[in-house]
Amino acid sequence: MIRLMIRLTPLRASCAFSALCLAVPAPTFAQTDAAPADAADQGYHDQTDIVVTALIPRRQGDILSGTSVVSGQELTRNLRTTIGETLARQPGVSATSFGPNASRPVLRGFQGERVRILTDGIGSFDVSNTSVDHAVAINPLTADRIEVLRGPAALIYGSSAIGGVVNVIDSRIPRRVPDEPIHVEGIATYGSAADERTGSGEVEAPIGDKIVLHFDGSYSKSGDLDTGSYILTPALRARAAASGDPEIEELAGLRGKLPNSGAETWEVAGGAALITDGGNLGFSVAHTDNLYGVPVRYAVEPGEEAEQVRLHMKQDRVDLRGEVPVNGGFLDSIRLRAGFADYQHQEIEDTGEVGTTFYNQSMESRLELVQRNRGGWDGAIGAQFFTRKFHVDGEEKFLPRNQTDQIGFFTLQSFDFGSTRVEAGGRYEHTDVRADADETLFNPAYSRSFDAFSASVGGSQELAPGWRVGLNVAHTERAPSAEELFARGNHAGTQAFELGNPDFTKERSWGVEGTLRGQGTGYTLSLSAYHNWFKGYIYDAQVADDACMAVNGGEALEFPCFQYSQADARYWGFEAEGTLNLGQVGGYALKADGVADYVRATITGSGPAPRIPPLRLLGGIEAQGDRLSLRGEVEHSFSQDRISQNETPTDGFTLVNLSAAWKPLPGNDRTTITLSANNIFDVEARRHASFLKDYAPLAGRDIRITARLSI
Repeated sequence: MIRLMIRLTPLRASCAFSALCLAVPAPTFAQTDAAPADAADQGYHDQTDIVVTALIPRRQGDILSGTSVVSGQELTRNLRTTIGETLARQPGVSATSFGPNASRPVLRGFQGERVRILTDGIGSFDVSNTSVDHAVAINPLTADRIEVLRGPAALIYGSSAIGGVVNVIDSRIPRRVPDEPIHVEGIATYGSAADERTGSGEVEAPIGDKIVLHFDGSYSKSGDLDTGSYILTPALRARAAASGDPEIEELAGLRGKLPNSGAETWEVAGGAALITDGGNLGFSVAHTDNLYGVPVRYAVEPGEEAEQVRLHMKQDRVDLRGEVPVNGGFLDSIRLRAGFADYQHQEIEDTGEVGTTFYNQSMESRLELVQRNRGGWDGAIGAQFFTRKFHVDGEEKFLPRNQTDQIGFFTLQSFDFGSTRVEAGGRYEHTDVRADADETLFNPAYSRSFDAFSASVGGSQELAPGWRVGLNVAHTERAPSAEELFARGNHAGTQAFELGNPDFTKERSWGVEGTLRGQGTGYTLSLSAYHNWFKGYIYDAQVADDACMAVNGGEALEFPCFQYSQADARYWGFEAEGTLNLGQVGGYALKADGVADYVRATITGSGPAPRIPPLRLLGGIEAQGDRLSLRGEVEHSFSQDRISQNETPTDGFTLVNLSAAWKPLPGNDRTTITLSANNIFDVEARRHASFLKDYAPLAGRDIRITARLSI
């Protein structure tokens, strides 16, 4: 028997369920049966080109901005315990790589507040946007597919999504009635680099022909990551060797295992849904427990301090989803998505004492009115509400108690004239951010309000059968977050003194994106190029200690000073992706594919923006058979020496990976056994987007075997 413990305050529970009642006025519930839109209800197994994150489900080639869909064998091959590492091979995507256990996606050079991580369209309700050492509370092991939506179209999920949206889609709230009496999915993985052992399973069972029950659970345990190389960069090793301190000098020879990088995670969840010919209504509850280590930012000179911290994260979460048909002249259906979570994590020092505890209660709901397609015109109108209560307790808290309330109204309208398609969207968002007075942080009470307006318009034109060119123009406004406004203290997890500015104004930007997509006999091609101009861009970078000491009562700092600042900025770059059929050899189809991406960012008056990924090229060749597929790929990340002040350059690296996937059961494509060898030459690799890249390289040689079962 599985017991799920959910802590809901009466007020939050009442709000969530009241929202559902308001959104579903009829006693019967609708199931959309339009061709693309039914992907959400019929499952995703045969809908690999449908992107539901686009609000109005579209085929991938019909979306004006850059998109990626990861599912099936690609998801199995690239699956890791973090969202960032799972998606790191997608075009325009890097990862924060704060060790192997806290890695968040970086989209087009943007991270943190400018990338929204969602589960089925609702936020992750964690504090991973607060700091890079905080893990995302979404488990990739339970994902059916992951969608990445970049560019202006992502703004329908919030003004903070200027970088893009990552939407992890699972079946925790069932979407279909299984044909069999019981449906079982499972996955198990072993990875040699960290002695990683993971397992996940889910069961769906129909009760009659309308109600479906769902249960899932997962467990993962790993040791310290084997990097196959030196832990510190050559520059840090030289400083350690010249320190004159015997203990520090030993760090110059530290290599192989990355200390304090092990983890143990488990999760359990249950859900149920009513699915009739008239529609669906469902809910789920889940509990997550994650204990993981944060790699050490070593002190390489006498007088510096270093801490070895572990984080213990727990989250209780409840989700709701419903859809009702209208069958009217203007509206096709009404959809509701809502969720609430109670989150906390403890930062545990090497003595075993809890130094700091983070508490976060969040609720988010979305109401979408989906329009009926009328002569090529369709769209959606919606409202979104979000609230977060966040506070930090302990000796190294760096934020006062604060609350954020946000309400937004949005629309997306699409017009299909055959060879020409036009799309326009708009969003208004009101945000209130409040912080309590805190004497220990020398922080008075603050209250800020922001009204943000965003809009985009775009179009695409068919050049020839199978080829379309598109252009998007967007204006966006974003309110600063509580962390950007009010941070002012030591943060042990990142080993930094973080300093915000309560006087920040809204961040504004203009963006242009062009796309070219096409396919011909035996090949496909997708190109995206973008340019963003920011006014009042908010960023953090390491500065002289004086700025932080001034708000720290004049006391000396325990960690380096990282200050949030505001200035104008420019981001531009491109993404390219293509495939080519090479022919047939025996029973195998040979196929080549490639990815290239680049981003360049400059902050006015400061120079290059910090932690921007360099140019990257990735190419693969695959032999696809009915039962067996073989793949080899090479990824080259160029060096990054275009750096901000106090930032260090990053050497380039080349990774070579091989994999084989076998389908042992004839007629069952979702039951597979995958063997892969990653970084087979054991090279030293560091991601420039990582705060910790000088102290924590990526995994060395990693032999992985993954078994996925679907019956």
